[in-house]
Amino acid sequence: MKILKMLSVPVLLSAVLVLASFQKAGKETERIQNSTKVLTTFANSDESIPQDLLKESEGIVVIPKMINASFGVGGKRGKGLATVKLADGSWSNPVFITLTGGSFGFQIGVQSVDLVLVFKHKGVLTKVKNGDFTIGGDISAAAGPVGRSSTASTDHTLEAEVYSYSRSRGLFAGISINGSNLSIDKSANATFYGAGTTSQQIFETGKSTSTPVLALKTALKGL
Repeated sequence: MKILKMLSVPVLLSAVLVLASFQKAGKETERIQNSTKVLTTFANSDESIPQDLLKESEGIVVIPKMINASFGVGGKRGKGLATVKLADGSWSNPVFITLTGGSFGFQIGVQSVDLVLVFKHKGVLTKVKNGDFTIGGDISAAAGPVGRSSTASTDHTLEAEVYSYSRSRGLFAGISINGSNLSIDKSANATFYGAGTTSQQIFETGKSTSTPVLALKTALKGL
């Protein structure tokens, strides 16, 4: 009986650790599912991302329910994912990322927005590895043109590196992402893909048996 009692402690501890691991992975799965919902909403909207821009793009970042707050001095914070086009035109597995930023303004309030960033070149994302970069500082950014067949915008030549699209309560909401910092969420990637997995490895991989990841890729194709 004493031996059984002694064995029960490590066994119980192992069970707790396994349960905690599943709970952590669940948060990443939920992030993928929420990102899929955002892409599906954009695809079904009359004011969607132009097809011409999507054909030229090589990377997409999705941040569901990003907090955009302003109390004299504004701030942004959101967790999402990034994916890039592979050589065959398919999309890579998602890399988990975070976006933070600040701005000066006069509005007071807190707003939750769904944010989609369209990247012209995937190298901007794949070269980040486990570091970060500043939007509007390291790379140029602009508000994206709206309309499935539209290419008209303030940047009608489509020369920016990143185009931003945000929606709040079903409507497009214009917010500035210049000065925001995008970084790799190493903890989330380790939880979902396994310890030691780098963002570079994830960006280079398109194969997956994960149901949420497959659903995400289907939503990407539907844009």
